[in-house]
Amino acid sequence: MLTRGRIAAILGPTNTGKTHYAIERMLGHRTGMIGLPLRLLAREVYDKIVAVRGPSVVALVTGEERIVPPRATYWVCTVEAMPEGMGTDFVAVDEIQLCADPERGHVFTDRLLRMRGLNETLFLGSDTMRGPIAELVPGVEFVRRERMSQLSYSGSKKISRLQARSAIVGFSVENVYAIAELLRRQKGGAAVVMGALSPRTRNAQVDLYQNGDVDFLVATDAIGMGLNLDINHVAFSSLTKFDGRRMRPLQPNELAQIAGRAGRGMSHGTFGVTGEAGPIPDDWAEAICNHRFTPLRKLNWRNADLNFASIDALVASLEVAPSDERLVKAREADDLQALKALSEGAEVAARASDPVSVRLLWDVCRIPDFRGISHAEHADLLGVIFGHLHERGAIPDDFMARQIKRIDRTDGDIDTLSKRLAFIRTWTYVAQRKGWVHDESHWRDRSRAVEDSLSDALHDRLTQRFVDRRTSVLLRRLKQKEALLAEVNDKGEVTVEGEFVGKLEGFRFRQDKDATGQEAKTLKTASLQALAPHFHLRADRFYNAPDTEIDFTEQGGLMWGTEAIGKLEAGDDPLKPRVKAFVDDEAGPDVLQKVQRRLQHFIDRKIAALFEPLLNVQHDEALTGIARGFGFRMVEAMGIIARADVADEVKGLDQEARSALRKHGIRFGQYTIFMPLLLKPAPTRLRLVLWSLAKGLDTFPEAPPPGLVTVPNIDAVPAEHYLIAGYRKSGERAIRIDMLERLADLLRAEDSRAGFEAKADMLSITGLTLQQFADLMQGLGYKAEAGERVKVKAVDAVVPKDAEAEVARPVEEDPATENTDTPVFDAGQSEAGAVTEQAHVSDAVPEAPEKVTDIPDAGEAPIAEEPAEPAPEAPVPDVAAEDVPVGTAADAAISEPEMEAFFTFTWGGNRGQNRGPRREGSGGGRRAAQGDKPRGKGGPRGKGKPRGKDKPTHGGKSFEARPPRKEKQIDPDNPFAAALMGLKDKS
Repeated sequence: MLTRGRIAAILGPTNTGKTHYAIERMLGHRTGMIGLPLRLLAREVYDKIVAVRGPSVVALVTGEERIVPPRATYWVCTVEAMPEGMGTDFVAVDEIQLCADPERGHVFTDRLLRMRGLNETLFLGSDTMRGPIAELVPGVEFVRRERMSQLSYSGSKKISRLQARSAIVGFSVENVYAIAELLRRQKGGAAVVMGALSPRTRNAQVDLYQNGDVDFLVATDAIGMGLNLDINHVAFSSLTKFDGRRMRPLQPNELAQIAGRAGRGMSHGTFGVTGEAGPIPDDWAEAICNHRFTPLRKLNWRNADLNFASIDALVASLEVAPSDERLVKAREADDLQALKALSEGAEVAARASDPVSVRLLWDVCRIPDFRGISHAEHADLLGVIFGHLHERGAIPDDFMARQIKRIDRTDGDIDTLSKRLAFIRTWTYVAQRKGWVHDESHWRDRSRAVEDSLSDALHDRLTQRFVDRRTSVLLRRLKQKEALLAEVNDKGEVTVEGEFVGKLEGFRFRQDKDATGQEAKTLKTASLQALAPHFHLRADRFYNAPDTEIDFTEQGGLMWGTEAIGKLEAGDDPLKPRVKAFVDDEAGPDVLQKVQRRLQHFIDRKIAALFEPLLNVQHDEALTGIARGFGFRMVEAMGIIARADVADEVKGLDQEARSALRKHGIRFGQYTIFMPLLLKPAPTRLRLVLWSLAKGLDTFPEAPPPGLVTVPNIDAVPAEHYLIAGYRKSGERAIRIDMLERLADLLRAEDSRAGFEAKADMLSITGLTLQQFADLMQGLGYKAEAGERVKVKAVDAVVPKDAEAEVARPVEEDPATENTDTPVFDAGQSEAGAVTEQAHVSDAVPEAPEKVTDIPDAGEAPIAEEPAEPAPEAPVPDVAAEDVPVGTAADAAISEPEMEAFFTFTWGGNRGQNRGPRREGSGGGRRAAQGDKPRGKGGPRGKGKPRGKDKPTHGGKSFEARPPRKEKQIDPDNPFAAALMGLKDKS
């Protein structure tokens, strides 16, 4: 054993600055070498020294990486790769307590016994090595270094409750991945550090943690070997590990090596357990905190004086037992296993027949089993490499190219990329060996490039899987207490610091649904903090927006464009609803008040504009007595009342009261009392919403599509819903109330006792087929009797001269109907000629094709004491005989008569109460209510009470105060003259 210069053992717990002290001592010498336990740590130390002295004087030598500048004076190596015979002034070996490691201990023991610097040698490690070093290294100097911070045990915690800047330690790849996945969901992600990672991948992952992108680190026990990270807490997810042979419990000194990573520098640290790991025994925890462990007694050793005379001689020399009782023979390592496996092959045994070949075989066997597939697979690969080196002196370029090309792919998942990285490490190691390949520089660069690309791809996959970039970025900015930058695009999508976090719908933030747990909390906190100024800007823009940008839905919602920003709620007055704004609490009370005030202004103006006629009734001080009371009934009913519901009140209204109400657009219909202006689509839509709010309905009835005269009658929908929408149920359909009153005008001209058929005007008004019209009439109380007859054609009848004269006679004006503003005498009196329809209902209420008189103030049934003037017959087109198409001559032979269906309608109600219209000529004039004044220049037209069945009818004659109308003569040249004469004869 050599003893040159100063030999010192710098011993103490973790976080004592031992490695930093060794680097400073090395740089104080002209040349130096330091051996480190991990390739990752070697790269870290190399980078530090390069930063101080530059890359031209610093060399890095590991099993898979060799950077040796021509003027290298400082060598940073893994312990296994430390070159011998360099003669440097300074030598240091870190983590010297690994002499007791079952797998690698013999290498550290060899360095302890044989590696020396010319001027200074340092051994860095735990206090447990004091005894063996003192006994094996004569003249050694011991330096005790105390920990710069305190370490304490915090017990067990759930992963979800771990503090930030924590490292969770696992002892298998599967365990590490599972913990990282859990942290991603709950904490936004974690960096992953394992010994199997390349330095490039490891450094990229460490940067994620050190830069604050993530607050958690998941690692194997590799972090216990000198990796200096800003860790506040170390949590063990297990207290057992697989050491390559078996599962065994971790010892207190091993736990202390890892736990000591917490509390770097002057910051105190804690350690504990998490997950399925049981509690650390109290005496162990106390030993770790106080750094008191059982001293090491035995060190692993393997003979370094090898015999290369033959394979058997080499094996025998490797299996020599130590002569010192403080040393113990190391268990069979991977390289020795590979040597024995290869020596059993006849080809290898034949090739390794001289000392040079045996040495080459031993060098090949020392290639680490990076792939970790099986010992047999590894031995087969080593046999191929040995065959090439022995036969050709170097590995062929085409063989190297094929092996590397097969691995040079960056697709696949984490496991696939990890396997490729393990495979390329084999060829990186081969390329680093001097003389093993023809173009060493090319293959080193080629293998390094593939390893770098795989490392980058693996880092990306690890980050994608185990780091939520969005959450990590937001957490870092929140922790730094900096103002977050939020952007909202035209679709309402919100990005904070460039990361999508959700959507802004009106004044409510809807965060990304994919976020859960802690991620969701982080997103909400960061988003609402960043959106605070946006809420105020948005509220100002909304307050100044025109009413055209705001609308209400049929279910009482309030919209700003396509965004829901509030809803209507019932108020004390049905016409004065309240509004509730949808504003997040985090937006602040100022934003809420501004939005609420603007919505209230909108709905108040909307009601004032659409319900102006109704509000005029409410505010008209001229209405007094019964008229004022009835006006308030109309306001409460929002402009539509079924006449049957207020029959007694209507009878109590005199003509002056009715006239005052008519001035406000109130129409006294036969079935309904309504305001035509409020039947337009916009007022109808608003009326349904306000009425539903007042009734406290959960689901509001929807307004029928504009322009429909009739809609299907759904049994489940109450008649009240149809009425408030402006329709009345009748049979299988519901008819719009204004068109129903026009139909009632036409029906009063018919004889409902003797029966009548549907006219074209009736079908035109309702827009129904004859069958549908019959069903509608039955719904109104009529009986419909179906029949069938031969269809009468124009050429089948002869037009008499009297009919020609009747058709040619012009229609005279009825002087009794000229004054449309004259009040009606009583409730039963027809309003024909009294008040014309004051407003046409646009869109939903098509304009009438002819002048329509007002509806008499009768009861529910369509009865009238005096029949209304019949609608003028449609003019017969004047067609010359020569214009009649060929084949339509009157004497054309018809093989079969064409049949047509028809219905005869008679009143089916109680004739003692609600009679149908009287037959034409059955009575004269109209009833005059007591006290009614005569109207117009026609004078009084009242008659006595309606006669019952037992009353005489004066011989069926009618008495009127006006002269009878002259019948229009039928033009004999009209091609439809025959049909017209047939209808006249029937009547």
